[in-house]
Formats: sequence, structure tokens, C-alpha cells
Amino acid sequence: MRRLGVALVGAGFMGTRHVHGYAALHSSGVSKADVVAILDLDRQTAERAADEAERLLGHRPSVYTELAALLRDPAVEAIDIVTDPRTHHSIAIEAMEAGRHVLCEKPLALTVRTALAMIDTAERTGMTLATGENYRRGGANRLARSVLDAGLLGTVHLMREVRVGGDSNVIISKWRHLKASGAIGLDMAIHYADIIEYLLGPVERVWGRGIIAEPLRFPADGGDAIVADGEDSILASLRTRSNVDVQLAYLPSGPGIHFSERTVHGTRGSMSIPPDRTDGDVVVTLGDRVLTGAALAEAVGDHLRLSEATIAVLGPDGTGGKGAPWSVVDSGYLAVEIDDFANAVLSRRAPEVDGTGGLRALAVVLAILESGMAGREITVDEVLDGTVHAYQDSIDQALAASAR
Repeated sequence: MRRLGVALVGAGFMGTRHVHGYAALHSSGVSKADVVAILDLDRQTAERAADEAERLLGHRPSVYTELAALLRDPAVEAIDIVTDPRTHHSIAIEAMEAGRHVLCEKPLALTVRTALAMIDTAERTGMTLATGENYRRGGANRLARSVLDAGLLGTVHLMREVRVGGDSNVIISKWRHLKASGAIGLDMAIHYADIIEYLLGPVERVWGRGIIAEPLRFPADGGDAIVADGEDSILASLRTRSNVDVQLAYLPSGPGIHFSERTVHGTRGSMSIPPDRTDGDVVVTLGDRVLTGAALAEAVGDHLRLSEATIAVLGPDGTGGKGAPWSVVDSGYLAVEIDDFANAVLSRRAPEVDGTGGLRALAVVLAILESGMAGREITVDEVLDGTVHAYQDSIDQALAASAR
């Protein structure tokens, strides 16, 4: 099979993780994509990523510091965007206008307006636009979906998605505490919005808010505190189109208190799903009958389908195996995402999470944030059609100003 020439755009923390995703496919013998180039505004950062790619993949990608120069490289057929979210839409649109396919890390964009511009460009140019939603790729979430598809829980009434506990440290990077660049509340809640829609279908309406639980965030290097102006927490009740209620809480605050739950409850029983990138088990309780492991896999039968790449990089159950290092599982999730994108381009089919899928997860979280500002229930359609947009206005204004 022909291989897809991909350029990595952004070579920092997340970019390096993507290099390891390509390496997981390469070492497993199922890779359909070659990293032919790496771009970063900082040449030293790009060179370090190219060194790592050469070590893991056996060839050294070309290094660029300007997008226009990268897009003149005929070896680059597609780009993988792993930059600051403020630049996702502008980079993607320029690349698609130049005839390149795009895999874009989530969030696809920071506002509905910019996400729609990306989707419109993909439709007009005929380029593939995929959103990097990797949590759904893990074996536990695939198995959970198969439990629901098999009807083991009966009529589903409730899902709880809860992540509580943390401290006042900077989470990953400083910009993730600023509204204009996509604060961590938005960044993480989009993962959970995608999982909710993956398991239960479209969210229809929300009531909730975003808050800044830790107004000061302290860098690990001991530097000056970051004054957060973007929400670090999301608290909401959601209702899906299929009439399932969802309780969502992401609150990375409160030292000594750490609680995690992803559960689904129906008329026949309940399901507990382990945290992402861990070696926990999906457990289904049907009265006094408890199913997990091989017994659960047997119960769902053909409803559980894992791709060739999933099995190759994460094993027969798609989890990476008991005791697998976090880095191995993380690169496996990203590998499956990358493989789906490459297959979509090469086979001329839609990716599992296209631009519209990325837009929906974004719109669900924006609806929560808009609800907090409006003090009322908000429908996702109100956000998608632009009826409600107050939370996004300052972001759109900042993005427009930076483009001038």
C-alpha cells in the first residue's frame, strides 16, 4: 500500500508525543504514514523532534520554521497539527487551500466560527479534515461502546463523568490557563464531551458553568504565578438526544482529594469504565452477575471490533496490557488515531472523527460555558447556529486582531 507523507506542525510537548505515535505504528509493522517533515517556529525545537524521529523511525524528516516553505515541499501530502489551539484554524485552512489533508489535535478550534471555517474549507477543497480525539481509541472505551451496542444494560438513563482533585500547579503548560488560548477546562472537557457522544450519541442540551477554581497557578520551575483568566473547571448536567442524563464534573483542584468515575446506568444493570490510559477493567454488573475480562468480551461478541492497528500497538484487547507504561499506552492511542487518518486519506473515506465530530465536542463544552454566562439551559444547536455566542466573542475578537 502507498504510504502517506505527513508533516508534523508543532514539535513541543504534544508534538513529541505524536512522534512516538508514528513510532508505535512503525515498530509494529502497520504504519501507512511517513513523517517526512517537521515544522516549529523555534528551529532548535524542530531539530530535537527530528532527532527523535530519526532515532525511532530510521529516517530524518526535513525541518522547517515557516508554513509557506513547508507547503512547497512535494513530499508533504498531509499535515498533523499539534500547535497552540489559537493557530489551529489558520494553519489548517492554509494547508487545505494548498491541497494538503489535515489531522488537527483537539480542540479543533476555539470557537464555532473558526471551526466552521475549517469545515467549509475542507468541503470546498475536497481535503480530508480529521480531529485528534484519542481517548475513544483505547480498548476500555471500545469495549464500553460494545456493551451499549449489545444492549446489555437495557434502557440507559444516566452516565456520570467525574474527575475531581488537584492542586494549584500549572497544568501541562502556562497557556492552558488563559481563555484566549483554550484554557484547561475547555481542553480537557472536550475529551469527555467526545466520549459522552461516542457512547451515547449527540448531546442536545446543557445546564452548567465553567469556573476558575485556582485563580493563581504556580509553575514547576518556581517562576512567577500565572493569573488564570480561563476556566480550569467544568460542572454541568447534560441531556442527550436519546434522553439520557449525564453528570459531568472536571475540577482539578483540592489537594488530597482525587476522585474519578465513568459509569453508565441502565434498567438491566450498570457499567464502570476505568480512567483513560490506565490498566483498569470495564466491569458490568447485572444484578448479582458481574462480567469483566474474557467473560464480558464473550458477552458482547461481534459488537467489539478493534482495528488492525489497535491490536498491533495495544494488544488483542486494545488496552496495552496490564502494567504497561503510561507512555506506551499514550503512544498507542495516538497511533490508532494517526492510522485512522492515514487510512481515510489513502482509501478516500471519512475519518472516524472528522471536522464535524470535532466541532460537536467543542460545541458541547462551549454550550456549558455559554450556559454559565446566560444563567439558563442552552441547547447545543443554539451554539452551532450562532444564536448564542457571548462567551466566544472575546476569543473571536482576539483571533481576528492577531490575524491582522
